[in-house]
Amino acid sequence: MTVSMDKTPDVPPPPRSGALRKRSRSAVARSAGGDRSVLVLLGLVLLAAGVLVALLGYGVFGAARAGRPLLDPVVVDLIRAQPLPARIIAIAAGVLLLVLGLSWAAGSVRPERKPDLVIDRGPTTAIIVDAAAAADALAAQAAALPGVGRARARMVGTEDAPALRVWVWLSDDADVRDVLERLHDQVLTAARTSLGIAALPVAVRLELDQATTHPRVA
Repeated sequence: MTVSMDKTPDVPPPPRSGALRKRSRSAVARSAGGDRSVLVLLGLVLLAAGVLVALLGYGVFGAARAGRPLLDPVVVDLIRAQPLPARIIAIAAGVLLLVLGLSWAAGSVRPERKPDLVIDRGPTTAIIVDAAAAADALAAQAAALPGVGRARARMVGTEDAPALRVWVWLSDDADVRDVLERLHDQVLTAARTSLGIAALPVAVRLELDQATTHPRVA
């Protein structure tokens, strides 16, 4: 369904610079901040465990403790006395680690979100533009620019903080500066205004539409 509006929607104020920088990073590439945080936390835990073992071995906590096994004999005797609870705890810990690992892997390979654009949200209704439709419309406008052979666009981010990635394939005789200026002035600026978005970070990737072939010299 196509929604026509007689007036340009009210544009909200632009977000703060910090939030805008974060959205700009999401426009350039998929964010891996969550994966990095988990890896840093896991690395710190393993580092702390390694340092503790090294301190025990060098006798920092006493020469007597350094000569004893790493696992206290009291704990070993307790495990031997209660083998069933120990096995249950070990199995539960293994299952928990397996679930966490699978969840992490699934989140890493999960397709990136394509947020719809909310133009106007009322108490009971809202005007929403489908992410694929908005991206296709922008790509079609970009492909119609002089010097552009074809174009593709994709909405990324979230509904509250959308961003855009645009792939532009240039013809051999294209003026890159002119293409970028027209893309900004005729396509992206008009899209921000018509959609009522104060800030829509955009990452543009330029490629040649086809390799230039040179005739062979006999």
